[in-house]
Amino acid sequence: MVERIREGVFFTTPPALPRGRHPMARDDVVATQRERLMIAGTELMAADGYRSVGVREIAAHARISRAAFYECFADKDACVFAAYDRFIEVLLGAVAAPLESPVDWPSTVNGVLEAYLATLESDLVVARAFQVEMDALGREARDKRREALTGMAAVLKARRDEIWPDARDVALDAYIGAVYAIRQLASDALDERAEPDLLDLSRRAEPWIARLLTGSSVPARG
Repeated sequence: MVERIREGVFFTTPPALPRGRHPMARDDVVATQRERLMIAGTELMAADGYRSVGVREIAAHARISRAAFYECFADKDACVFAAYDRFIEVLLGAVAAPLESPVDWPSTVNGVLEAYLATLESDLVVARAFQVEMDALGREARDKRREALTGMAAVLKARRDEIWPDARDVALDAYIGAVYAIRQLASDALDERAEPDLLDLSRRAEPWIARLLTGSSVPARG
């Protein structure tokens, strides 16, 4: 059985298009169909893996014709990568929020970790599709993942250097290493267990990540 996404986290299923003639603009129709196709591709990839899913299956699961699929996307990869871009966009928005009003560095690390992992945990179908199954897509997927994770690390470093300039001695590579480590631990938990406790991972990881990224003069918690 194909599990459904959780509405309103990464995606929201649009209502079915009305039958026959309707007043919707063409751009709105395409946007609606694109969303349904991205959801369908994500759900099928999470359930069966990337290589088991084709355009036929995605279109059928979305209840959209194959002709309509090709009006929205050039091929299966284009659909999956569009959905992945949405996944990254939502995650980046989630981890940016704790950086707006930081208290101290350990608390900020904890807030970022909780935001990232809680967002994944709130929709395990999407999380599994893009943290586990996405790896099967090859070089383009690796390039997108590298760009997203390096960008996330750069945002963390830039914001921290702005707040605590004395921490600028912490290299960007350290942030990248921390982001990759958490990403892999989360991916393994999603792959190994049907109901992973990702927030417990956040609690366990915060102390060692905060120490890894501690500069010479960064204030301690409190």
